[in-house]
Amino acid sequence: MVSWYNIRMKSNSESLPVIGSTEYIEIAGIKNIPAKVDTGADSSSVWASHIRVTKDGVLKFRLFDEGSPFYTGRAFKRTDYKVAVVRSSSGHEQIRYRTHLRAKIAGRTIRILFTLSNRSANNFPVLVGRRSISGKFMVDVSKNHTNIRPTSPKTKIIQRRLKEDPYKFHLEYVKKTSGDVNRIKLKKGAQK
Repeated sequence: MVSWYNIRMKSNSESLPVIGSTEYIEIAGIKNIPAKVDTGADSSSVWASHIRVTKDGVLKFRLFDEGSPFYTGRAFKRTDYKVAVVRSSSGHEQIRYRTHLRAKIAGRTIRILFTLSNRSANNFPVLVGRRSISGKFMVDVSKNHTNIRPTSPKTKIIQRRLKEDPYKFHLEYVKKTSGDVNRIKLKKGAQK
């Protein structure tokens, strides 16, 4: 038996734009920024640099940094900001600033509360979490609308070493480091 709620939800979801697990988006007039759409992440994050608060309480920052092709040097000022305690996958906690920015995703402009962080080591300079897209988009995880395939240099190296000798790999990396990739020490010249 189909309930009224299920029919209503189905008709609403069918009218929502469908986005993939990766999208090119626009933030603050900067176009074609690759973003990871992560329904497992609660909040959204954008690469920001030069983050500081002035004596009069104004948050100042720049999107991206000099090494990024998306860096414009434009300074942003906000009085409407918050802070959040963010925990990394390794359990390390940091305080980060959060503020709203307008973003254009799949032709639709929405207001997103972004955590400002250094995402220079990430494959995607922007992460869009579920709170930002809930009720606005449907996500088809089988679709990737960017040409980025995330693989860290460490992953490439350890994949090669696994292929060379699976038993030695197990003894050297998994057993020795208890599977903690942050404890893997890569020898100089180990990359090919």
